[in-house]
Amino acid sequence: MGTSWLVLFVGIVFEVGASICLKLSQGFTRPLPSVLIFVLMGLSLACDAVAVKKLDVSVAYAVWASVGTAMVTLIGIFLFKEPAHWLKFASLALIVLGVVGLAFSSGQH
Repeated sequence: MGTSWLVLFVGIVFEVGASICLKLSQGFTRPLPSVLIFVLMGLSLACDAVAVKKLDVSVAYAVWASVGTAMVTLIGIFLFKEPAHWLKFASLALIVLGVVGLAFSSGQH
């Protein structure tokens, strides 16, 4: 795994953290998670900016969005007890397949 992919993954983790803080902020009524949203999203975007120096922006963004979506979905199910349905998991699988297809089509896998 190249450095750009590692930086992209770190950016994804920051973005997922920001998304979780959105829930924890309870509509920006709790100060710490509210501030963390902006800090973590800023760090995420900084990592993404570094990653796209070497990666195709189409693939990097697709990976960032889809992996983040999958991680937040799973955290929502297991941490926040959101409903889990076969259609939710099938939809996630389709997203992942689409991103894998994009990565292979650009030669960045």
